[in-house]
Amino acid sequence: MVVAGSGWHFLSGISYYTCRLSNALQERFDVSAILMRRLLPARLYPGRERVGQRLSDLRYDAGVPVFDGVDWWAVPSLARAVAFLRAQRPDVLVLQWWTGAVLHSYLVLALAARRLGIPVVIEFHEVQDTGELRHRWAARYVRAAIRPLLARTSGVVVHSAFDREALSTAYDLGRVPAEIALHGPFDHHAVQAPRTRTDGVRRLLYFGTIRPYKGLEDLIEAFGTLGPEHHLTVVGETWEGWTLPAELIERSPARDRITFVNRYVPDAEVDEYFAGADLVVLPYRRSSASGPLHIAMSHGLPVVVTSVGGLVEAAGPYAGTVFVPPADPAALAAGIGSAVGLIGRRHADPSSWERTTDAYARLFHRIGIGQDIATSSNQTVPLLSPDLR
Repeated sequence: MVVAGSGWHFLSGISYYTCRLSNALQERFDVSAILMRRLLPARLYPGRERVGQRLSDLRYDAGVPVFDGVDWWAVPSLARAVAFLRAQRPDVLVLQWWTGAVLHSYLVLALAARRLGIPVVIEFHEVQDTGELRHRWAARYVRAAIRPLLARTSGVVVHSAFDREALSTAYDLGRVPAEIALHGPFDHHAVQAPRTRTDGVRRLLYFGTIRPYKGLEDLIEAFGTLGPEHHLTVVGETWEGWTLPAELIERSPARDRITFVNRYVPDAEVDEYFAGADLVVLPYRRSSASGPLHIAMSHGLPVVVTSVGGLVEAAGPYAGTVFVPPADPAALAAGIGSAVGLIGRRHADPSSWERTTDAYARLFHRIGIGQDIATSSNQTVPLLSPDLR
């Protein structure tokens, strides 16, 4: 198979996911990767200052041929990607969907695949990026231009039942088969044993990009009500001009107990911040999936997370989870208090890349690829209802 997804040049959580998924699938299938290299003009990218910097230590396995990659202006990179696809001649093309910036490239790859008799599968991380939804022209473009891509799709993969329902509400996929593949672990970061604290300080961590839907402002308000034994570290890059959390940090009555690292940090620093935390707090107001949640679970840390979207299914089986309602600073503060008893021991991460590859194997079996592959006994998701929009 060929997996197409985010490359390293415009680094994001999907870059890590595409690599981890490709490496996991390689254990069961022959896998190649086509990376989307330059997604859009760098000046339009929220993380423009770091574009092209190598901040990740993660690598594709030696057995995974990689084409890196496709640029937004297409010529000549997209033609070379098609040539790579033709040379690999896979049984299936798997497209990672997370932004409309790659839609025109995916359309070309899908057309080329179908002409070669290669089925196309799409794994949805979002129905549409929340930042793009704020721009009417971008939302309209994606809604219109994605339909020819979906018309050439043989199957879809989502991370949760919530996402499956959201996708079927947004688009009529008829009887296109769908499988739920829960997000695999982000256990590529170095994990240390829980530290023994003697100073009585409870160290909270917020990690991830700072965007309107992430709810960081709710955490800043909640933290201001907590006692002096608490310390909060906020590590994240501001996107979409969302400076309200930064402004609230500066005005917070607890400002002297807040460390603010307002940038995208390399992997070595990620390890340090999680190793130094007692508790991870993710106050999202909406979310389909969360890389920081999976990093926290891989470290065995307790998490306080809002019960929104796909996070309920992702974090529900994790013994270190405390759920709170979204957009409620008082409930968030209470949840942090409830999580105190979970601090100091490592909780087992229930996520698994083997479960992800099982979901892919089931989907491939349903669409007639690799019929000889043994599938697991996990539940198969029924066909999408043809009357949902």
